[in-house]
Amino acid sequence: MADAGRRTMTPEEFFDWQSGQDELCELVDGHPVPRHRVMTGASMQHDRATVNIIVSFGNQLRGKPCRPMTADIAIRTSIKGLRRPDVMVECATLVTDTYEVREPKLVVEAASPSTTSIDQTRKMEEYKRHPTLAYILLVEPLKPQALLFARERDAWEIETFEGLEAVIALPAIGAALALADISDRLSFPRRRDLAAEEPPL
Repeated sequence: MADAGRRTMTPEEFFDWQSGQDELCELVDGHPVPRHRVMTGASMQHDRATVNIIVSFGNQLRGKPCRPMTADIAIRTSIKGLRRPDVMVECATLVTDTYEVREPKLVVEAASPSTTSIDQTRKMEEYKRHPTLAYILLVEPLKPQALLFARERDAWEIETFEGLEAVIALPAIGAALALADISDRLSFPRRRDLAAEEPPL
């Protein structure tokens, strides 16, 4: 990892290198960065929310052109950048011999204390530049809340969803995401504890 971190890689060189590594990495400005170093580890709450999202999309999109995928698959955000969102949805012909999406429509990031800042700043701007993305969704695992960025022509519209009754409509992928489904079997901290631990979206 040390030698790789000192030299700049193209995405193609990165994928060749990644195949020999034990942990998933992202490519940031041409340099590989362990994904869990960026995240400082995923909590059980974060992991459960991510699984719930994948299950919801998997059930809704079965037999349809779009399909969900995990962080094992990367999205190219620049000529020297690859990210691994918690969940993505692609609506294109399946290509089996690749490590990256070709035509993603949705990326989802489940927030954590260590990633909220970068998810809402640098990564957000990287995602916005991707030509095929229709949605960027930031999910809060510590409370039923989500922030949706939806592309409208050349602009991005922002909408906040709160409460277990809220449902996020995603017509570009032929699905919807209920906050109650994301929150299935999650335990939310008390409001006072949450304010102390986690910045709002």
